[in-house]
Amino acid sequence: MKYQLLYADEAGVSHWTDVHVGLTPIEFAPPAGNIHLSEPEAAAQAVFLRLPAGWNEPKHPSPRAQMLVCRSGAVEVTASDGEKRIIGPGDVWRMEDTHGEGHHTRVVSDEAFDAVVVQYP
Repeated sequence: MKYQLLYADEAGVSHWTDVHVGLTPIEFAPPAGNIHLSEPEAAAQAVFLRLPAGWNEPKHPSPRAQMLVCRSGAVEVTASDGEKRIIGPGDVWRMEDTHGEGHHTRVVSDEAFDAVVVQYP
């Protein structure tokens, strides 16, 4: 599994990278068989998010470290270094660009962009 990480370097410029998540087979819910699970991460809260079709925001840093899982629709996210990525259904985007120039997001689908966001402490 992987997620797309958007982070800010020391100069405050945001960049994309892919992070591969290690999974380990464990006995999670006996008597069910083993499942593959990543290491747990502490979370503060989870919220549902909807951006309407045509939504286009100014560039900004993420207000906090958070992970977004897209349910439907699509956004184009541009890091401050200029690299663009499309986040669509099933994609996972981790935002850690909490300082500096930030990123620009706009809805590129004809439908609303719906997501679940897990926020970190």
